[in-house]
Amino acid sequence: MADHAIKGKTVIIAGGAKNLGGLLARDLAAHGARAVAVHYNSAATKAEADATVAAVKAAGAEAAAFQADLTTAGAVEKLFADADAALGRPDIAINTVGKVLKKPMAEISEAEYDEMAAVNSKSAFFFLKEAGKAVNDDGKICTLVTSLLGAFTPFYAAYAGMKAPVEHFTRAASKEFGERGISVTAIGPGPMDTPFFYPAEGADAVAYHKTAAALSKFSRTGLTDIEDIVPFIRFLVSDGWWMTGQTILVNGGYTTK
Repeated sequence: MADHAIKGKTVIIAGGAKNLGGLLARDLAAHGARAVAVHYNSAATKAEADATVAAVKAAGAEAAAFQADLTTAGAVEKLFADADAALGRPDIAINTVGKVLKKPMAEISEAEYDEMAAVNSKSAFFFLKEAGKAVNDDGKICTLVTSLLGAFTPFYAAYAGMKAPVEHFTRAASKEFGERGISVTAIGPGPMDTPFFYPAEGADAVAYHKTAAALSKFSRTGLTDIEDIVPFIRFLVSDGWWMTGQTILVNGGYTTK
């Protein structure tokens, strides 16, 4: 049976500079990853990407940072090529990239629609495409989506709506890549305590989200903490390889399908 542990594996993390992606990079290094490629979007996050690379190296793994705007197919292809050249062919590919917009449909401009589609859907498609070509046999691929895929709510049409296609991308990729032993999953956290969450929500909405999950009062923040999500992703890209083609909502009882 193939080795499905983290030890000795090479990892690429899109959006790996900070927040959930940064914690994942540190965690997988601590669990024995051989190398971690840390992607970041722009110069604004370079310092955080460098800090994550330093932390990964301190944990004993190789690491390098790679800047790219992943809203074009060429940029995603180049990211995988550059990471391969620097650190070797990946065994695990994780995509945490996303952008939130909370707005009534009647107020969403065409430019906003196009941006949300590019960041949340297009980039995910081409990340899966390139990961399917790049990862070694018996590899693991995981994409971050949102628990709003299980919600009946207004104002998130452009966000959850553009994450929704990733469910089918995941199913299709799992069938297409499965003959090489590659598992493909998506994980949908509840509202997470990160800087991406608060600008999109008013004070009343924040207060609601902090009490909406069944387990809210046991959470450090009332929201989904990034520390709650890391163990699930680590499991899916290691011993949980038999689960494939699935979108799993992990949110403390915030919503379900």
